[in-house]
Amino acid sequence: MWIVNPFYRVLRVDVATRSWNVKEYDVKEERVLGPIDAGVKIHLEEVESWRYDVFDPRNVLLLGCGLFAGSKLFGVHRLVAVFRSPESKVLHVSTMGGAAYKFVGCGAHAVAIEGKARRPTIVVVKGGKEGVEKVEFVELYEDQLWDIFTFYEGYRGAYALTKWIVDNMRDVIERYRARIVAVGPAAFKTIFGALVSIDVDPKSGRLVEGSEDFAARGAPGSVLARAHNVVAIVAGGDWTPPIPEELKDPSKLNELFNKLLGKSFVDTVLSAGKKYRYDPSYGVGGTFGVNYPHYRELLPMFNFNSMYLDKSVRKRLADIIIEKFWKPFKVETFDKNRVWRTCGEPCPLACKKVWRGKKVDYEPFQGFGPLLGIFDLELTTELVDLVDQLGFDAIGTAQIVAWLLEAVYRGLLSPEEIGIGAKPNLDPMTMNLEAWSVNAILARQILLGLVEHKTEVLKIVAENGLRKAAKLLDEKFAERIARTKIRFEDLAIYLPYGDDGYMTPNLYWAPGFIAPIMVTGRYWTNYSATFAEPEEFAKSVCTRALKEYEDDNAGVCRFHRGWFEKIAQKLYELIGIEIDLDEHAKEVYRKFIEYAKKAGYVPRYLESEKAKDLYVTIAREIGVYDWFTKFVQDKDGALKEWWKRFSAIFAEFMGVEPSYVEL
Repeated sequence: MWIVNPFYRVLRVDVATRSWNVKEYDVKEERVLGPIDAGVKIHLEEVESWRYDVFDPRNVLLLGCGLFAGSKLFGVHRLVAVFRSPESKVLHVSTMGGAAYKFVGCGAHAVAIEGKARRPTIVVVKGGKEGVEKVEFVELYEDQLWDIFTFYEGYRGAYALTKWIVDNMRDVIERYRARIVAVGPAAFKTIFGALVSIDVDPKSGRLVEGSEDFAARGAPGSVLARAHNVVAIVAGGDWTPPIPEELKDPSKLNELFNKLLGKSFVDTVLSAGKKYRYDPSYGVGGTFGVNYPHYRELLPMFNFNSMYLDKSVRKRLADIIIEKFWKPFKVETFDKNRVWRTCGEPCPLACKKVWRGKKVDYEPFQGFGPLLGIFDLELTTELVDLVDQLGFDAIGTAQIVAWLLEAVYRGLLSPEEIGIGAKPNLDPMTMNLEAWSVNAILARQILLGLVEHKTEVLKIVAENGLRKAAKLLDEKFAERIARTKIRFEDLAIYLPYGDDGYMTPNLYWAPGFIAPIMVTGRYWTNYSATFAEPEEFAKSVCTRALKEYEDDNAGVCRFHRGWFEKIAQKLYELIGIEIDLDEHAKEVYRKFIEYAKKAGYVPRYLESEKAKDLYVTIAREIGVYDWFTKFVQDKDGALKEWWKRFSAIFAEFMGVEPSYVEL
């Protein structure tokens, strides 16, 4: 146990004045246990960012790790972003794997960016043994930045900028073993830009492709770029956070885990993370490897329209996915070779499964694969690589691309209005990979068009996001709405916040992602493909929301949640913190709700017919026929009843008033 009181150290950097200071929060007194707590405190109490526009310089972007960073525990070096989202307009949390392993050496647990730089700026944080030694500001001219984004050393976008930083700041990368977090052009040109981080070999300067990770959901990249004019943060150094010996010595870790869980440390980790390393029941590992044979006909395809199909048709489509999309990955990445990497920190799970040089995860590949009606792994790999280099949020952007393609398919838009050269094929009955492959060409054109603002429609979407753009397009094309009887928003799935905020779901046929809760687009919910009575469902959502917050606030990769959540309380006690974690989690969640109320962006009842149908179809699929009958007889009436009962239990569980949601 620490001799001194545990602290959480935040480096505050004002890029407008080029000033910085370090603040240490007393963990016990101020109840700041990690990056989420620090970010919420800064936004809610210190800068009151809810008073201002999302791209105001007071929308602080905090990037930080948990209190276990620097220890020998696996999976505790996730880098966590806390910010006000340009999409939902409420506080959001996004995370990237492994980046904190080097980042934390900068001398602080977290770096908070505020103010707006006069020119595109790279913030460089250098740490010594005692803490932050120096913060430097490297300016780029705008034309220079866009030249780099266009092409540099075989890369584009965020990858090109990362490589440029490596080549031009080699001494920093080598001396400080620094980690780079960068943005791409999507961060400047859209409201759904990601933070991109690729591990770098400090000696050779080589980008370790396959180790790349992204803090993307909620668009922190757009906040860093547009609110602060910061294009990258480079951080590293010699600082090691105070960590008790029990968590630094592998032999003592084994003693601890044997005592608490009855297994050695490594055996515990491998057992809990079997899915992400290698699951012998499927002969594969990783989210891509396991999810496809597991979910099969429950996979969302053709912009979620697969949920309307008969199960026999979905099974035929799933067979195609397994044979043409999943099997090539299994053969090359597991049967023939095992190209597995970590996210940049030592970890036996090696969850980054690499296929032909590209890291393959379920959601990006699902989004730019079957969700768009693409069942060719090579075509999807090319699209995901483009998305990553441009710096898009892959999950949210895939749904925007799918939405635009369906709008053309349904006759709401012409191909020319979104800058594509043909009509898409979103007919699931085609059963022909070559016929569907046109969608890959069109998706590429849309992605480039969003960054270039190629057409008026794409500019509207890029600058406003899905929900507000849908409303604007409803007005612009009112005659088409009247003719087709379809509104633009009816082709998309999202949870509304306030007048124009929204969040799209993760890529599962799961009502938990669009239930009336505060933090969506993340796994802070029950995300299984299931349906239940609202009271039962609300309790399961609350339980997962609190545990997922605890994982993120500790900087723990959720692939390690299987062991961490069992002993989290004990681990905090080892560093001198005795606190009821679940009660603390509720306290912080209430602050998310308080922030949303002050900002005027609490969750609202669903306005998209497809979003409502997600509930209807999953109730039918699971066989909850009482609710399915209610939905068929009066969809809105039954769904509002479900929402009202859900929100009552959710509010009671969290200790707030049911007014946190607008019905």
